[in-house]
Amino acid sequence: QVQLVESGGGSVQAGGSLRLSCAASGLTDRRFCMGWFRQAPGKDREGVAATSTGGAYTYYADSVRGRFTISQDSAKRFLYLQMDSLKPEDGAMYYCAAVRYVLGAGCDPANYNYIFWGQGTQVTVSS
Repeated sequence: QVQLVESGGGSVQAGGSLRLSCAASGLTDRRFCMGWFRQAPGKDREGVAATSTGGAYTYYADSVRGRFTISQDSAKRFLYLQMDSLKPEDGAMYYCAAVRYVLGAGCDPANYNYIFWGQGTQVTVSS
């Protein structure tokens, strides 16, 4: 059973940084896409960044490319999202998610219905 638990959210001023963590268990092999999604009140959920557990694929939304970095530890038990140069519009509930990947499909959230989800961690960015 896949379990994902996020941590690291909080409040920060614009221009600041936060690092989100996702503790993952139950990923039985290295054939998963793992991603970070966010949803602000009244807005659609957005795929922010994603990577394959094997490291071959990485995806970033245009809105965060160059400011956010997705990474994982060598044991593939933790997924991270380093968020720098934060903007007020980055404020949202951030979720960690996973899905078994399809060869050739990358990890772009638009290509998948991510099926395993964490409970979320809140990020607030003040101007």
